[in-house]
Amino acid sequence: MSANEEIIRKVSASIETIRPFLQNDGGDISLVEVTDDLVVKVKLLGACGSCPYSILTLKNGVEQAIKREVPEIVEVVAVNLNMQ
Repeated sequence: MSANEEIIRKVSASIETIRPFLQNDGGDISLVEVTDDLVVKVKLLGACGSCPYSILTLKNGVEQAIKREVPEIVEVVAVNLNMQ
């Protein structure tokens, strides 16, 4: 398994631990990609896609949880939120 495949596996496992919390609030999350520069791209689904607190959830919840498990990750961004 390549280093990138291992990182993707770890990120996916971390997302699986977060998913139940998002689902409890009517939302969900899917992994879109892990870029070569170690940025995780996710899609927030359901209630998480339209919630006004989505950016907080992404940065304070999802990003922190993923970085705790995979410290190499630089950032987590949602492809369906206007954060730029």
